[in-house]
Amino acid sequence: MRGPGQDTIRRPDWSSDPYADALRSGRGPLFLRRGDGWLLPLEVERWCARADAVDLEALERCEGTVLDVGCGPGRLVAELAARGRPVLGIDISRAAVAHTRRLGGQALTRSVFDPLPGEGRWDTTLLLDGNIGIGGDPSALLHRTAELLRPGGLLIAETVPMDVDERAEVRLVNGVETGGEGESAFPWARLGTPALLRYARPHGWRPCAQWSAGGRSFVALRTRSASSSAEPPKSRAVISNQRPRKPSAGLPVADA
Repeated sequence: MRGPGQDTIRRPDWSSDPYADALRSGRGPLFLRRGDGWLLPLEVERWCARADAVDLEALERCEGTVLDVGCGPGRLVAELAARGRPVLGIDISRAAVAHTRRLGGQALTRSVFDPLPGEGRWDTTLLLDGNIGIGGDPSALLHRTAELLRPGGLLIAETVPMDVDERAEVRLVNGVETGGEGESAFPWARLGTPALLRYARPHGWRPCAQWSAGGRSFVALRTRSASSSAEPPKSRAVISNQRPRKPSAGLPVADA
């Protein structure tokens, strides 16, 4: 099923040199640049490091099978996999997916709006590291995320630690002096917790936790339960194995 606004969502070219080069080197600078020159620093060093204490606090809340949307270089996927958690990362950057696989995680080069394995059967989805901004349309993203989860499934999202509701056209750049004219602009969003909850309620999301740690803010929400869903609960998600390997015990594997 296609989410509202999906046809109008333009995808950033995260495989362009600035992003791919930053992931390969493990460091920035890297920014999202708005048309008026405002820069949002991207935390490449943190993304390429191991999961930190703040990440671990969020990951402790995960349930069952986990889909990490916009997994980047894969620190969260790798941490969950090391704990024996069935987990799949998706990212439109080939460099990010390759990095995730090198860490031992499973990942696909896909947009969240593409067809995905296990739709309607995931127990938990993650939208961390600013990924609530994907597509620049929070309502469409929340609708799509609800489609991916089982009834009563869990979304763990990271929000801006202030009351922000912003949508903008941005470009990916690697320095303050870079105008970004050579890069195509794409829509992005920044949401604080109040804004996220406003967008979530019309789609039936129920907030179940809010917390802050290390200067970062998080929200956990649940989809409508099976008792309020028009469709019966589906079986658990299965995770595609993209390279030959022996499946882990208890981890179902299927082709994407």
